[in-house]
Amino acid sequence: MQTGARYQAVLDLIETVWNSDVPADNIINEYMRARKYIGSKDRRFISETVWSILRNRLKLEFDAGSLEPRKIVITYLKHFTTEKIADIFTGDTYAPASLSPEEKLWSEQENEDVYPDYVEAECPQWLFAKIKDVALLKSLNQSASPDFRVNLKSRESVIESLAKEGLHAEPMPYSPIGLRLQERISLGNCMAYQNGEIDVQDEASQLAALLCDVTPEQKVMDYCCGAGGKSLAIASLLNNKGHILAHDISAKRLEAIKPRMQRLGIKNIELTDIVANSDRDFDRFIIDAPCSGTGVWRRSPDAKFRLTPETVQKLNYAQKEILETAYPKVKSGGWIVYITCSVLRDENEDIIEAFLKNKPDMEYVNVREVWERKIARLYPCHDERYLRLSPATTGTDGFFLTILRKK
Repeated sequence: MQTGARYQAVLDLIETVWNSDVPADNIINEYMRARKYIGSKDRRFISETVWSILRNRLKLEFDAGSLEPRKIVITYLKHFTTEKIADIFTGDTYAPASLSPEEKLWSEQENEDVYPDYVEAECPQWLFAKIKDVALLKSLNQSASPDFRVNLKSRESVIESLAKEGLHAEPMPYSPIGLRLQERISLGNCMAYQNGEIDVQDEASQLAALLCDVTPEQKVMDYCCGAGGKSLAIASLLNNKGHILAHDISAKRLEAIKPRMQRLGIKNIELTDIVANSDRDFDRFIIDAPCSGTGVWRRSPDAKFRLTPETVQKLNYAQKEILETAYPKVKSGGWIVYITCSVLRDENEDIIEAFLKNKPDMEYVNVREVWERKIARLYPCHDERYLRLSPATTGTDGFFLTILRKK
């Protein structure tokens, strides 16, 4: 593809993303599937350029003084590339239309205003008012590393398997079951992945699974399990012993876990879309709570622009309701493990503190003690009641975890 055609594809995608509630990765994948003639190098260039624009959206809008995708792309060319705008916007076949006289004049001007804090942090203003941490927000705007979990094997043996495929993997700094690659790989061409030796999972999610501290004889519920990442990790840690119930309100999501179980050779998970009212003896009730996903913006920088205050309020209601569902189902001495991939206090500490006000028989478990026993690394937080992980402090996704025990 000519450079102009590449940027026309970028412009097409930006216009679609700007005007859609569909996640950007879905839009990009569908665009590429419908255009099989686009070569691999062109696909990579187009995708990387779109993601770069998304990660710098607020700065580009500020500098452009406009929300118009065409002006956004022109501003991107000015500030992030060495390309000449007139060489891209030529009006040739497959290239963007030529610059109008007004656009040419506008493109030669510079906005010298200083970025407000929320623009510098690339965070919508209403969310910035909640988070108020520029360093954290900047770290959430970087690309995430390719993280993998070792499955049913030793980490050393899997590192050797990957090396035979020409892939260099290093142990993660915290997770004893984690590997980190320096570059992205094609999972379809990776034998270690196809053979079930590794699974894709961020280090924070691996740590959450470890901190659930499950043993084979315990009765375990992974509630709101989603794609099943934590259930699969716990099942592997138990070496297929014990029995894990994995629940999600969506039968479609539960069904999607089955091929993952088969590839990974996992046999000790039972999928269920119903939690029996008579079950009141769980040792571990793991709540992977539905949340805003603010902690995983590294993977979906467009999500912050689809989030609304109303959505957060609805999620808060669901989080409170799920905790109330868990409470009577945990036996004496049992744990509720509450996890989110959010950095918002009103989805984390505020929810837990409100829940505990009327639960005198519930108490915090010292997370530091569990961490030091299961992780054997220096505890990265000050508060022993709440574990907060982030790309700024631990190089992971943003995660929150707390453990509550029924006295």
